[in-house]
Amino acid sequence: MTAATLPRIKFLQEPTRPEWIELALNNLDTILLDHSHCERKAAGVALNMMFRYPSAVELVKALTAIAKEELEHFELVNQWLERKNIPLAPLNAPPYGGQLRKLIRPQEPERLLDSLLISALIEARSHERLGLLGEHCPEPDLAKFYRGLMASEARHYGAYWVLATTYYEQDLVNQRLEELAIAESEILSTLHPEPRIHS
Repeated sequence: MTAATLPRIKFLQEPTRPEWIELALNNLDTILLDHSHCERKAAGVALNMMFRYPSAVELVKALTAIAKEELEHFELVNQWLERKNIPLAPLNAPPYGGQLRKLIRPQEPERLLDSLLISALIEARSHERLGLLGEHCPEPDLAKFYRGLMASEARHYGAYWVLATTYYEQDLVNQRLEELAIAESEILSTLHPEPRIHS
């Protein structure tokens, strides 16, 4: 498998490299545990944004739905952990999320724009990687589970983009998205040695 054969996902500048797929497939239990952490964190991101911008009606409405769905996925992944006798446990986080958060400009109105677009990029990468797991996972039931989550991840990254264009001019959104997407791919250009959804 080469990078050229992997599907391209809207918003992402570079596709996931085949090395990540190999690392993930060789460590599926750890990937599943990390997936649990990712779903919990995604729900937290949506809730925190709602608390920061409580008067933004469209944002609150959209992120309420996203937070609920992320928590539902969190529960489903935890059911898989229980089924495979994998205990809930902490994991060292890869640098991905922390480095992306450093790109969020601290002052408004830039802060909200960057927060929405960073979330869109993370969801887009999650959509891509769950799709890769669904395609290549050797366990049929687990592969089906991953494929089943792909559509909601696509909805999520689309929802964050729509929110960005609700509050900002589309040309500004697209320009900043391209800048952040380049940075996102650069962060992933060095494969994190530990298997993670966003390594």
